[in-house]
Amino acid sequence: MAAQIGASAAAARAHEELYSYWSSLKHGSRLPGRGDIDPGDFKRLLPTVSLIDVTREPLDFRIRLAGTGLYGVYGREITGRTLDEVYNTAAAEYWRGELTKVIESRKPAVGVHNLAWRGAGHLSVLWMRLPLASNGSDVDMILGYDAVIGLHGGVSGIRAA
Repeated sequence: MAAQIGASAAAARAHEELYSYWSSLKHGSRLPGRGDIDPGDFKRLLPTVSLIDVTREPLDFRIRLAGTGLYGVYGREITGRTLDEVYNTAAAEYWRGELTKVIESRKPAVGVHNLAWRGAGHLSVLWMRLPLASNGSDVDMILGYDAVIGLHGGVSGIRAA
């Protein structure tokens, strides 16, 4: 149990680090855009970082970039794929709902998602999604960070600070 708490604490610190970075790029209510992000500023987090494109009419999401650590989570490359190409129907709808909330609220979101849909019910993803807007207002991309935590306290995508 202590290892699991330690892994959760490391995930929370990683989330705080990326959130603080994103927040430092905001100017009042103006959201940062992809052009404001310098991946070199959070190198240790890159293996489980993703960039998700928002497409409109109809609203959909495409994973523009998925860090190398996410390959192990999904068992394959997910860069360039839509939610329906990555997930089963239930998981795709879960993510579609969560990402839509980020777009509509223009605010970050965090949560936990179990990987049972992939046959790995012993693993969960502690996730964070941060809105990006090239014009400062309309969310057109989402910056994601995932930390995979196992029931036995193992964690993937995080190195202790």
